Amino acid sequence: MASTFARLLSDSRRALFTMLGIQAVIWSVQVVNWLDDYDLSREYGLRGERMEDLPEMFTMPFLHFSWDHIVANSWPLFVLGFLAAYRGMRKFLLASLVITVSGGLLVWLLESPNTVTAGASGMVYGYLGYVVLRGVLDRNLLDAVVGLGVAAVYWTILIGVLPIAHGVSWLGHLGGLIGGLAAAVLLRDPKTAKTAKTADTADTVRPASAPAPAPSPGSPNAALLKELDDLGL
Repeated sequence: MASTFARLLSDSRRALFTMLGIQAVIWSVQVVNWLDDYDLSREYGLRGERMEDLPEMFTMPFLHFSWDHIVANSWPLFVLGFLAAYRGMRKFLLASLVITVSGGLLVWLLESPNTVTAGASGMVYGYLGYVVLRGVLDRNLLDAVVGLGVAAVYWTILIGVLPIAHGVSWLGHLGGLIGGLAAAVLLRDPKTAKTAKTADTADTVRPASAPAPAPSPGSPNAALLKELDDLGL
């Protein structure tokens, strides 16, 4: 128990410093971007259907178009990123990769080539989906409580995956959310997955009813049973 708590504390510390580092990078890029009249966002944001722009799916989460834009993304990114990372950095990095690729590909495939998409909101939606579904799949009490808390606090932002708000990349939101859910499935605890699979595929074995023992010849009911047998009863 003590070793488990120590590991959780160590992973949480790494998650905290990781998210602080990511925030530092995003805000530093924002300062440079602002001074350059947001040319970085226009240059390294993602445009749909252009093969040469496909690698920009990895740069667009670090770029924003205004101070309001980065402020709106920073707090949920920090909270949800930390909750996605506190159970281990390896899974966090893999989940981040799945979310980035999923959100980027959906934008690249379906967004207009004349539209530049940038911002960390796709990662926010991805971490949201990952944290909530992980709590369900891993059957871990702490993860389940965290997932329920996240769902209760952030469920209202799910409206952002619908094409109803002007100037908002709902495709990036939807792609990120899909990536987060996929990452939760792909990175689920192997012990839990094995247990569930065993429970689903195991055959239920029931012992067959043993035949009634034949009465011994000396039994008082032997004669009666013999007569009933002769009568076919």
